[in-house]
Amino acid sequence: MDQKPSRTPRHDRGLPEAAVPGPFGPGLVRGGYWNLANAWIPPHQATSQHIAGIYPFVADSGLGHRGPILGVDLNADALWHFSPWEAYVDSSERGTFSTNILVLGAYRGGKSATVKTLVTRSIAFGHQVVVPSDPKGEWVAVAEAIPGGRVIRLGGGTGTRLNPLDRGPRRTGTTDEQHEQMVKQRRIGTLIALIEMTLGARLSAVEHAALLDALDRCILRTDDHPTLRGVFEELGEIAGETDAAFHAAEGAIQPRFVLRRLVEGDLSGLFEDESTVEFDQEAPIVVTDTSELFARGDLAAQLTQVCSTAWIQAVISDRAAHRTRYVVREEGWRDMTSLSSLQMFQQWLKLSRHYGISNIVILHKMGDLDAVGDEGSLERSLAYSIVGDIENKFIFRVNSQEQTALRTRLNLPAPHVEMARHLRKGEFLAYVGQYSYLVDCFATSTEWEYELFATDDALAPADRDDSDFRAIDAAMLDTLWPETREMETGIEGWLTAGPRENTEEQ
Repeated sequence: MDQKPSRTPRHDRGLPEAAVPGPFGPGLVRGGYWNLANAWIPPHQATSQHIAGIYPFVADSGLGHRGPILGVDLNADALWHFSPWEAYVDSSERGTFSTNILVLGAYRGGKSATVKTLVTRSIAFGHQVVVPSDPKGEWVAVAEAIPGGRVIRLGGGTGTRLNPLDRGPRRTGTTDEQHEQMVKQRRIGTLIALIEMTLGARLSAVEHAALLDALDRCILRTDDHPTLRGVFEELGEIAGETDAAFHAAEGAIQPRFVLRRLVEGDLSGLFEDESTVEFDQEAPIVVTDTSELFARGDLAAQLTQVCSTAWIQAVISDRAAHRTRYVVREEGWRDMTSLSSLQMFQQWLKLSRHYGISNIVILHKMGDLDAVGDEGSLERSLAYSIVGDIENKFIFRVNSQEQTALRTRLNLPAPHVEMARHLRKGEFLAYVGQYSYLVDCFATSTEWEYELFATDDALAPADRDDSDFRAIDAAMLDTLWPETREMETGIEGWLTAGPRENTEEQ
């Protein structure tokens, strides 16, 4: 078994005979294939930028294949899958600690279409989509195009009412005392947010006590079915009491004037009484159309968004439903216009994981938060802190004015900020946990999705190009040409042609 194999002649193996005897043969001078000497190749010199382009291991492995496809990873030239819940349960270094998403970018950058692509494709994975307030009516078409989608229309003579003080379903895993305390905190938080947003100032201790007393009275009188109208009436009773303790009568005046707008003013017929609709737990997508109300001004839009969001949150804050939901917050800065609303928003973001919710906060620019409080105020600092703490971020094309805000407020690297200025429509920088990706969403969009999610119909170009040469048929040209008539070409004819014609017509 250890015998040495017999050598086969070179001729039998089809190899050419060596022209020069010896182990190296002619390869030493001619580069033959049996040359045993190593070839000397001069080193390649190039800049680090060019070397990075030819280095074979620059493509990232991505987030894996769990979750819906959201686009193409332009760095890896591979499909990019994303699900906030899959990223949250991922125990590797690519995992995240939050399910919420911040979407930031200038107008016509593809934000809305990308969000719609993500949530609609996620429906097949069992996730529900909830839009508490649709100020532009863009999501209505999406809900109507999806089988089973539900649209709740407010205003415009629909007669639909939502009660922001609804109790909502019972929280799972809580005692009776804990459940009652959570419901009471949500109700008083909604009332304070509405009143402080309208007044533009924080409630005093006396006003807070009067509002809390009115809510307790309304709950007792209505057998735990409080409404804004009921609280409004109780505040009127307190304001008329001359012997009320702690000057509660004085504290009831301002809150009552604010609620009067919702009960008897331009926002009446929407939120002051019992709800006339129910939230459909089984619908794949539920959209609250508030586009009719946003034309009444910014304050009306903010009050509407607070009431509709409070009604939605009362229903979906239930772990027993075993549903994972996207909550899309269009014009997200409207949820953060007062200290009380900011505190409610911050608490809601913290509890999102507990309830299986992914909040998608959409902003056009970081400057939107400058409308929150005064410069250096607690409100504005809290608003920037809330946005900065959202771990998952989708950054679309931004204007040059946003460079400083992105670096200081979101702590983005300078090269990424410069890249964000030159992104094409539908491209975005995705920050998931500690990793970043460059994604093109529209690279995977179908024609049906592209047409349904388009939001630039009013700015669409004409359906024909007037710059193209169009030949006119001779017969058609004759019909367009004016009729020939005899005219006097003399100087007298030119001067008197107009008066003569007018005389004949008269």
